[in-house]
Amino acid sequence: MLRLCSVSVRVWRLKKGYEVEDHMDASGIMLEEAEISALLPRAEKTRIRHSSFNSKKKFRNSSSITNDLIMEILSRLPSKSVARFRCVSKRWASMFASPYFKELFVTRSSAKPRLLFAIAEDSVWSFFSTPQLENTYEKSSSTLVAAAELHMKLSPDKLIGIYHSYDPRYFSIGYASGLIYIYGDRYMARPLICNPNTGRYVILPNRYTYRKAYSFFGFDPIGKQYKALSIRYPSGPGHNKILTLGDGDLTWRKIKCPLPQPVECSFEYVIVCFDVRSEKFTYIDVERICRLINYKGKLAVIYWEDDVDIYEICYYGKNLDDYLEKNLNVDATNELRVWVLEDVEKHEWSKYAYTWTDDTFFRRHLSIAGATASGEIVFSMRKYTPKQPFYVFYFNPERNTLQRVEIQGFGEAFKGTCSVRTFVNHVEDLDVNDLKQLKSV
Repeated sequence: MLRLCSVSVRVWRLKKGYEVEDHMDASGIMLEEAEISALLPRAEKTRIRHSSFNSKKKFRNSSSITNDLIMEILSRLPSKSVARFRCVSKRWASMFASPYFKELFVTRSSAKPRLLFAIAEDSVWSFFSTPQLENTYEKSSSTLVAAAELHMKLSPDKLIGIYHSYDPRYFSIGYASGLIYIYGDRYMARPLICNPNTGRYVILPNRYTYRKAYSFFGFDPIGKQYKALSIRYPSGPGHNKILTLGDGDLTWRKIKCPLPQPVECSFEYVIVCFDVRSEKFTYIDVERICRLINYKGKLAVIYWEDDVDIYEICYYGKNLDDYLEKNLNVDATNELRVWVLEDVEKHEWSKYAYTWTDDTFFRRHLSIAGATASGEIVFSMRKYTPKQPFYVFYFNPERNTLQRVEIQGFGEAFKGTCSVRTFVNHVEDLDVNDLKQLKSV
C-alpha cells in the first residue's frame, strides 16, 4: 500500500533508511518494505528480501527500484491514485502515460471487472461499483454479500438536470469502455458523457428532436473513439446524427440510416446493427421483442417467454411498474430464452431454453444487466429503497444455478425510492482519464 505524506522531500526513502535519488514536485511518498512486498508476486518478494541484507550503498542507485517494478506496483491501484502519482516527477508522468503502462493497467483491471450501478434520485445521479463475482456456483451460501463503493455524484446545481425514465422513447443511458452516456428529455436536458470513477464529464451540444428520439453510445477499440448516435423519430422531420468524442470539436453531424421498410423484413421486429468504426448499418430479423447482450463475445438476444413489448406499453401512456405489478404472475415459472448468433452472414442462431422456480427471484422487480465474461447472466433490481435490501442475481446457464448477492453500501442518504441502472464488466482504463474534453466536476 502506498502512503502519501504531507511533507515535501527530495528523495524516496525505504523503511530501513535506504535512499534512492529522485525528484518530487510538492509531496513525498514513503514506501515501506512490507507494504511493497505485499503487492508483489513471490519472486519479487524474494528479491527485495534478499537485497535488504546488502550494503546501503547499493540502494543509492536508482536501478534498485526499476521502472518495471514501480509500474508493477502501481498498476494494481485505482485510476484515481495513478492520476495523482503523475505529479510526483516528470519521469513518473512520462512512465504512466506510456502505452506499456496503460496496457498493463487495463489488463489487470480487466482481470477483476466490476458491476457498475447508476442510481438516480430526481436529477441527481450517484455511481457505485462492486466486485463482479465469477464462478458463483462454487459458493455454498444461499445469499452472498458484496460491498458497494461510491465513486461520484452528479448534482443538478452544476449540471442541467437529467431525469430518469423507463420510457425508451424519451430517455437513453448507455455504457461503453469506462464511460457513461445519458440522454434525457429533449426540452429539459442535454446529452451528457461522464467518467463514473473520476467524476469528469462533458455536456454535449443540444440535440433537439421532433417528438421522440432514440440515442445510443458505442466505442471503437481500434480507432479509440467514442461515438453517440441519435436516431430521429421515423415519421417526423429532422436528421439522424452522430457525434465523436475525441480531440476535435464536439458537433453533431448528419448520418444516413436507411431503415428497412416493413415489406423488406421477414418479421415484425428487426435488430439494427451499427458499426462504430465504419458507421455503416446492417439489419438482422428477429421474431419478437428482446434484450441484446454480449454473450461470450457473440451477439445474443434474451427474453422471458411471457415478455411484453415495453415500447407498446409506453406508447399507450401506461406506467411500466404498475403494468408489471398488475399483469405479471408472481407464481409463474421463470422461462428464459437465450439465442446466440453463431453466423453473422447467414443469421444462424443457437437457441437455448432455461426453466426454474425460486421464491427469492422477484422477476417483476428485476432487469437484465448483461452477461459476465464466463457466461453468467446478471439480473439486478430496478429500484433501491433506503433500509431495504438490494439484490443482484447471477444465473449460470451451464449449471442451471442461481446465486443471490445482497449489495450493501448504498447508504441512507437517499430520501426515497430511486431508479437503478446496472452495467456488467466495468473496467477502468487510463485512456479514459486522458480525454481532454472531459472536465472536472
